[in-house]
Amino acid sequence: MPMTEKGLTEDDAADRLVRPAERRDVPGCAQVVNDWIDATCWMPRAHSRAEIEGFIDEAFDLREIWVCGDPVEAYLAFDRDSAKIGALYCARTGAGLGKALLDRVRQGRDFVWLSTHEPNLLAQAFYRREGFTEVGRYDPEPPETVREVKMEWRA
Repeated sequence: MPMTEKGLTEDDAADRLVRPAERRDVPGCAQVVNDWIDATCWMPRAHSRAEIEGFIDEAFDLREIWVCGDPVEAYLAFDRDSAKIGALYCARTGAGLGKALLDRVRQGRDFVWLSTHEPNLLAQAFYRREGFTEVGRYDPEPPETVREVKMEWRA
């Protein structure tokens, strides 16, 4: 694992960046998601940039939301009642941000699950490396159109 200029591994540095989201982080979270949609050729835009921000804002008080960085470089939304990771988006991959967020939300839990997009093979490989297993595939609810893969993690 490469070291940062402060002598930390990239994973250690990412872990130190993880913090509970604040309401002021909502636009940054939305920016990460919107940039990902714009950069992903197979992902159609079903919602406007403003709608994405509105969805995150609406979920803010209902979900456990974690971010990396200030400004936000990555975020994860977690529903404690269903144990579902509803969103995990990173502005840059390979920097340990997604792993740091997953590690944080799995602390003290023995089960979490998520859905990822069927064409997103890099995300599926990442989740497998993190101990998730595929349990099914399904068509999403409209207006989304990209098939999804359900994955689960158990301690």
